[in-house]
Amino acid sequence: MKQQANLIRAGQVIEHDGRRWSVLKQQIITPGKGGAFIQVEMRDLTSGNKTNERWRTADTVERLMTEDKDYTYSYEDGDNIVLMDPETFEQVVLHKDFFGDQLPFLQDNMALNVKLVEGDPVGVSLPPNVTLEIVEADPVVKGQTASSSYKPALLSNGVKTMVPPFIEAGEKVVVRTEDASYVERAK
Repeated sequence: MKQQANLIRAGQVIEHDGRRWSVLKQQIITPGKGGAFIQVEMRDLTSGNKTNERWRTADTVERLMTEDKDYTYSYEDGDNIVLMDPETFEQVVLHKDFFGDQLPFLQDNMALNVKLVEGDPVGVSLPPNVTLEIVEADPVVKGQTASSSYKPALLSNGVKTMVPPFIEAGEKVVVRTEDASYVERAK
């Protein structure tokens, strides 16, 4: 399906130069002189190579239609992640690079959404939030304003994040899988 380049969004799959690409980031740039253009960071689905491409906003690109399928995280096997279809119990093996920055947030029996193009996996979506334990948290510094001050903390999966001063080591918190940012204290 053809679409204008300015409608490209992260997570879409496009065909360019005879290859399939997964869009990682996009940014529309409007220079002071001349027409606007879109800068797209994308990954080749077969080789895994990343590249940046620029199009004028009026250019057209071929967008591939994806279907969503739910899977459950089963286990880690070396450099691969094994997922299971909860309906047919078939297993799908994906390389760890497929998950990018979200890999540390995988948890046992987590429900995942896999995007498929003609039966081939092209993208994975984790739940938006996960609950993790704080392993280390810096002590509170007296005199800091409580309204906008955050302190660094280490989560149980090894990822660092910023948390409010009242969060201590050993507490469970909810964090976003997208950028590891603090959402709230776990209930």
